Amino acid sequence: MGDEGTVRVDLWLWSVRLLKTRSMATTACRAGHVRVNDERAKPSTSVKPGDEIRLRHDGRERIVVVQKVIRKRVGAPAAAECLIDKSPPPPPREALIPVGRRERGAGRPTKRERRELERVLDRYRTLNNPPEQD
Repeated sequence: MGDEGTVRVDLWLWSVRLLKTRSMATTACRAGHVRVNDERAKPSTSVKPGDEIRLRHDGRERIVVVQKVIRKRVGAPAAAECLIDKSPPPPPREALIPVGRRERGAGRPTKRERRELERVLDRYRTLNNPPEQD
């Protein structure tokens, strides 16, 4: 890292606790779920204060602006000072997919129940995995 005011995007995402592990951050970058200033980011992409990072993770998009560059993982209060969160609010719990519950001992789902479940799951997949726009 030649410039002291920059750091790798995968390291920064892990340091500010947006992703649980550094390998998860690297995997997210390789999968195309991370964008820096609307450009698809490789794990080694450098970020500096003022850069906007978009991260798709856990079915929602996080939009953050880098305020401070850090290289070591810090506590949550210190991590909050390193970014400005511009993410839309998470969907309400009611909007999330209801988990299919069956009575204990009810046996296998009927063909009709299975089709309804597949219809709901297809709707969930299209909502949480929008097509990539390049």
